[in-house]
Order: sequence, then structure tokens, then C-alpha cells
Amino acid sequence: MKYILMMNTMKAGSAGLSTWPRKDIEAHIAFMMDLNRELIKSGEFRIAEGLAFPDQAKLVRAGNDGQPITDGVFPESKEFLAGFWIVDVASPERAYEIAAQASAAPGPGGVPLNMPIEVRPVMSRPPELP
Repeated sequence: MKYILMMNTMKAGSAGLSTWPRKDIEAHIAFMMDLNRELIKSGEFRIAEGLAFPDQAKLVRAGNDGQPITDGVFPESKEFLAGFWIVDVASPERAYEIAAQASAAPGPGGVPLNMPIEVRPVMSRPPELP
């Protein structure tokens, strides 16, 4: 079954990773790349992407004429989606294990960040209608 693992991170508007010492940034990125390689090797990896900061985001909805109406940016958000993985695993428990591993990515000084990772099943088709 496919799951999306969504990595939520520091408060929007903070400098975050860019303020870390170079060696800590390199360690963090190496950790994430190693995790991706491990998931590729196990056959569980489908895709992983990092996302731009919220100051580059727009909220879009259709206007009455169907044309896009944009709003944002929203730097006052408490946390923001920093990236995601889609994995194809045998059980929810395995998705939780991967999320816990990703959560422990090293931060400044190598201390695990313990970032919240939201795990949600990816629907393969719409639910059955009554």
C-alpha cells in the first residue's frame, strides 16, 4: 500500500537550515540521501521531494469565471510542509518506521530534529459509493 510521509518543519519565516553550520547541513542532506538510497534498495521508494519555503507559496482557487485567484504568502504559519516521500510498503507499521527514521534526521550539532512526519495512505481509487 502507498503512503505519503509529509515532513513538517520549523516555523515559517525562520531562516532554518540556511543558518546551520555547513557541516551540519551536509550531514542532514547526507542522512536524507542515505534514507532514500535505503528505500530504493528495499523497493519501497516511489518519490521524494523537498519543497520551497512558504514565502514562495500561493493559495489558489477558481473565481466565478473559472480564472485563478491567488492569495498568500502565509509566513505566519506555525509549521510548514518541507518535503515528502511516497513509499509503497506492506503495512502501516512499516510506513511508521520509515517516518520515525526520517524524523530523526540530524540537526545542528548532530542532534536529531525529531520533526513531525504526517503519515497518510494514498488512495488508489475513490471510495465505493453506496
